[in-house]
Amino acid sequence: MNKKVLDSIGCSQCSCGSNERHDNKSEKLCLVRLIIGAATFIAGIIFGRLDVWSYIPVFFFVASYLILGADVVWRAIRNIFRGKVFDENFLIAVATIGAFIIGEYAEAVAVMLFYGVGKFFEERAVGKSKKSIAKLMDIRPDFAWIKKDGQLDRVDPKTINIDDVIIVKAGERVPLDGIILDGQALLDTAALTGESVPRNACSGDAILSGCVNTNGLLTIQVTKPYSQSTVARIIDLVENAASKKAPTEKFITKFARYYTPVVVILATLIAVVPSLLGGDWSQWMHRGLIFLVISCPCALVISIPLGFFGGIGGAARRGILFKGGNYLQALNNLEIAVFDKTGTLTKGVFEVTKVEPAKDFTRETLLEAAAKAEAFSNHPIAASILREYGSGVDKTALSNYKEIAGHGISINDGNEQITAGNIKLMKQMNIPADEIDTLGTKVYVGINNKYAGCIIISDEIKKDSRETIAALKSLGIKKTVMLSGDNHPTAEAVGDDLGIDEVHADLLPEQKVEKLEQLSKEKHNKGKLAFIGDGINDAPVLAMADIGVAMGGLGSDAAIEAADIVLMTDEPSKLTEAVKIARFTNKIVWQNIVFALGVKGLFMILGAFGVASMWEAVFADVGVTVLAVFNAMRVMRLPYKTR
Repeated sequence: MNKKVLDSIGCSQCSCGSNERHDNKSEKLCLVRLIIGAATFIAGIIFGRLDVWSYIPVFFFVASYLILGADVVWRAIRNIFRGKVFDENFLIAVATIGAFIIGEYAEAVAVMLFYGVGKFFEERAVGKSKKSIAKLMDIRPDFAWIKKDGQLDRVDPKTINIDDVIIVKAGERVPLDGIILDGQALLDTAALTGESVPRNACSGDAILSGCVNTNGLLTIQVTKPYSQSTVARIIDLVENAASKKAPTEKFITKFARYYTPVVVILATLIAVVPSLLGGDWSQWMHRGLIFLVISCPCALVISIPLGFFGGIGGAARRGILFKGGNYLQALNNLEIAVFDKTGTLTKGVFEVTKVEPAKDFTRETLLEAAAKAEAFSNHPIAASILREYGSGVDKTALSNYKEIAGHGISINDGNEQITAGNIKLMKQMNIPADEIDTLGTKVYVGINNKYAGCIIISDEIKKDSRETIAALKSLGIKKTVMLSGDNHPTAEAVGDDLGIDEVHADLLPEQKVEKLEQLSKEKHNKGKLAFIGDGINDAPVLAMADIGVAMGGLGSDAAIEAADIVLMTDEPSKLTEAVKIARFTNKIVWQNIVFALGVKGLFMILGAFGVASMWEAVFADVGVTVLAVFNAMRVMRLPYKTR
């Protein structure tokens, strides 16, 4: 996994001084050093209570301090020369060295010991989070079996080209996207979609890289190079998500930049001003040092980015890919949810339900003409017409293929010109056609500028679409809207069935953009508008919306690239999960902010007035940090029902 991603969580260096990902060996070394340092510290306390020379306990305290804190002091010195003066290493080093100067040896070592123990547990918590993300991204295939000249060669998936044929054996991960040429198997898609139930796949089915072949032997024709495969895109999305920080993260980073120098100045004033006015120098110096230890901002600097990264990782395990923490936080303020119809709320699996030839044309002639017009299209409507026609189409005889955006298709078959599309296309081509008032998508066909008839195609609503709209309303989403290029009666029927607040139909791609602009004006100050779509025509709208959500399973590459959130399955209910994950993450983040600032503020006041000792200071710093980190890790587990 990309080291930059792991480091972006914001974890600080632990007591062992390593800034690398912790393995079992480094954790053991840290633990051994803590044990030796603690034993030496206890020896100093014991000898301090015995009637021995005073330098003996001092020797043990100094030795313990060097074992536990030499690396902290060294990092503080090194960071000063790098221009990073006011960090936690500086605060702890100054506080403990100051304690030594005023003769508080035991307290100085105790601060370093408990600081080390706290950082050890903190690093273990952060390490678990990193491992969880790394495990999530451990879907990168190590090899692929390529079939050439009857032989199988084990090669790097990056070297395989489109149309190459690969073999995936039982128990292996599918290395590249493709079409199954031969074989049948159950596919474990949990790493991609979060679904625990295996999917059945057989010859002719599309297959995505990253899923696991649990049984059977599959022969697959590659349709995308590795760089454009599903697994590569998921890894890229999660890796780059950390670089897009949420507003809260940016605020905390900026806050810490100003907060730390301020508390150092306040600690100095607490130590110096009363002493100059006649107070006990040692006492006020002690209070200033306590104030300094308490003031460390580690709890905020570490736990806030960890919370957002945990939310991104937890969502990804459920088949929801956020492209950044900024989109995760934006989803908290979702006010208007705008849906595309076909392929988003409906299955996009069309079936021809009625064929109405015009006078002088037969059913077979109408279907044949429509099939020729749709022969080069991969749209679900085209697929349904080709299935209904049944016979193959000789594409070599076709020429002058032209798509008319938002209207339909024009093509030549020898000397015969065929046009197929909506009623607007018929009017544009001056083909007299009566508009049919029947629910469903209607494809009007013209042959040589003569009306040949109409084919009615129906789409089925997805089983969780109604549940999704109802759930969004229960979550407080103020308005649900559906934009469709379909005719008004069909779109209105779907909208009424689902309980959608507002339906706009007969829209061209550019009209969808205009409608979205109008809807954006209805938002309140911090309200966000999300558009959920899957088709290539949705890409401009996805890019324009505050939050673009692409349905990834059947979605086009253009839609996924333009979107801010990708739902790896074609279930609209994943949007509800995404909203709940965003709200849970935001809740945890603000819990940490309020908890850390509240506890630290209280103890800083107590420390300034001499009520809090150095022991309470250690709890206020390290204890709060560890508790905040463990609270942030709850996001990784997502301990709630999303449905």
